[in-house]
Amino acid sequence: MVNKAILIGNVGADPEVRSLESGVKVCRIRLATTERVRKDDGWGDHTEWHTVVLWRGLADVADKYVRKGSRIYVEGPLRSNEWTDKDGNRRVTIEIIASEMKLLDRRADGDAAPRTAAPVTTPAAAPKPVVPPTVADDDDLPF
Repeated sequence: MVNKAILIGNVGADPEVRSLESGVKVCRIRLATTERVRKDDGWGDHTEWHTVVLWRGLADVADKYVRKGSRIYVEGPLRSNEWTDKDGNRRVTIEIIASEMKLLDRRADGDAAPRTAAPVTTPAAAPKPVVPPTVADDDDLPF
């Protein structure tokens, strides 16, 4: 069986980061994914909101680099929680417990390359061909 969600979206608010009593860091992010859908009067956008939970090292990365509006890739299993609120209503939340996260924004220093891009290298100049010396006449050889 497989329980895995893969999302690419925009962060709707700055991450909520906290530390547990044990010192473990946990981060909660609201992530918006948008898709084009056909409507009666043409095309429109449908936005779905997701709650993503990041633990330990991923929470540290999110705390340092993720902000409202950041574009991220998230992967991990879904987890549902059920409870009854103070009015007696049954509530359900579904969260993605991130096992992987990639930052998809451009760098803050103004560089046009995305953070996940491989470094750009320039090809080395092609070596000049080696031309063997020519022998003018076989009779000039000393042997």
